Amino acid sequence: MTIDVLIVDDDELIRVGLRAIVDAQPDLRVVGEAADGAEVPPLVARLRPRVVLMDVRMPAIDGIQATRRLLATSADPPRVLVVTTFANDEYVYEALRAGASGFLLKRARPAEVVEAIRVVAAGESLLFPAAIRQLVGAYGGRGSDGLRAARLTEREAEVLRLMAAGLSNPEIADRLVVGVETVKTHVGNVLAKLGVRDRTQAVIAAYESGFVVPTG
Repeated sequence: MTIDVLIVDDDELIRVGLRAIVDAQPDLRVVGEAADGAEVPPLVARLRPRVVLMDVRMPAIDGIQATRRLLATSADPPRVLVVTTFANDEYVYEALRAGASGFLLKRARPAEVVEAIRVVAAGESLLFPAAIRQLVGAYGGRGSDGLRAARLTEREAEVLRLMAAGLSNPEIADRLVVGVETVKTHVGNVLAKLGVRDRTQAVIAAYESGFVVPTG
């Protein structure tokens, strides 16, 4: 199945480079481009991409606002992959909080761009534990009641900690000596109880509440 991609960046050279990388893959296809976040919701409604490569800094509507608008206006929104110059950037952090599934550096190698698109298209989140810790440490607030309102079970809490460490479902299954389907169920329960869209927002919530403490 071909993965349709929308590229959003105010720099034409970046758009051209990303298009070349994406269209070189047999399973990926660029279906459209935009130079500003304001163009994203109507383009998504018309083109139905599975992944949006979203520049985080744009002059009119930036990637944060565009991500929020997209998730608020689309019944079945695509996955958003933030593209940024700097990893330790408050814009990146706010975009992840707004609902982006991960981020890529503009200097990423073509193979990394391709793999990131495939990962988020499959419904996973592109998590870089060290980078998330740094972002939360630099820009995150602190909740007063942790995750008590979510009423996670002991096993769900354990799964959330392993998610924050960057483990995939198979890796969590190996660590807990359970089946992958069981882990998927726990992950789904965690997301539902936290009221978040995917693993990235769950991990950020865990850090912001103090449930997981940024270290290193």
